[in-house]
Amino acid sequence: MKLKTLIESGEAEQLATGFQFTEGPVWMPDSYLLFSDIPGNRINKWTEAGGIEVWREPSGNGNGLTHDRKGRLLACEHGNRRISSTDADGTVTTLADVYRGKRLNSPNDIVVKSDGTVYFTDPPYGIQPDQKEQVHNGVYRVLTDGTIELLADDFERPNGLAFSPDESTLYIDDSFHRHLRAFDVNTGGTLSNSRIITDMDHPQPGSPDGLKEDQEGHIYITGPPGIWVLEPDGEVLGVFCPPELPANLAWGDHDRRSLYMTARTSLYRIRVSVAGMPVGSDRKAC
Repeated sequence: MKLKTLIESGEAEQLATGFQFTEGPVWMPDSYLLFSDIPGNRINKWTEAGGIEVWREPSGNGNGLTHDRKGRLLACEHGNRRISSTDADGTVTTLADVYRGKRLNSPNDIVVKSDGTVYFTDPPYGIQPDQKEQVHNGVYRVLTDGTIELLADDFERPNGLAFSPDESTLYIDDSFHRHLRAFDVNTGGTLSNSRIITDMDHPQPGSPDGLKEDQEGHIYITGPPGIWVLEPDGEVLGVFCPPELPANLAWGDHDRRSLYMTARTSLYRIRVSVAGMPVGSDRKAC
């Protein structure tokens, strides 16, 4: 299937601009979009009717966002070096900030499996070298009882991650090496059989960052010079370039056929032909 059959014709629609660096969009169960402005230290809310408003400030320099199976916002907070969880009443608690007695680096991006376990990447982008306590730039998961496990320790800069529709594969990109890796998800949720499926090296600046999957298993991943669209085996179908270089993306609207893109100073949207995979409370157990 070619790119033009997946992304509807026309230019991406700019929904809002004037931010410092946008990241981490997530469509919430109550039908609004949240996204981060990392250096702005805010999480912003966007609705079709109301446009932009500040949802949280300060945000702990929030980056990747998602919601869990109970609809709680989960946020990767660079500044606070933690994963936070926000209840419906606004109560904020720490889900993960320490592994084996040492502080995490700066959690970057996050995804929730249908069994409720939380997977996240932990590169050192948000800290200085002398602040680093972890030996690895790891990929972790948080079990439903709160236990934190290290799943992969051989990344330089682990970043975006997403499950295949049947959750048999976890895709994770490495921004330093500019490639996308795939892992088998074992019974019990551990990872094995790591392999590079797409080399994303490119003459233009930028690195692979956020990624999502649609319901047919196509992978949408941000990287130079835009959004790469891949088959599940890593074959490149094409690259779509919004007006600004995107960092992350999310499916939204009632049919999950709107692709929301956080791109440098702005928020964009474009329609697609195949619905995106649901997240959190909308994702059915496999």
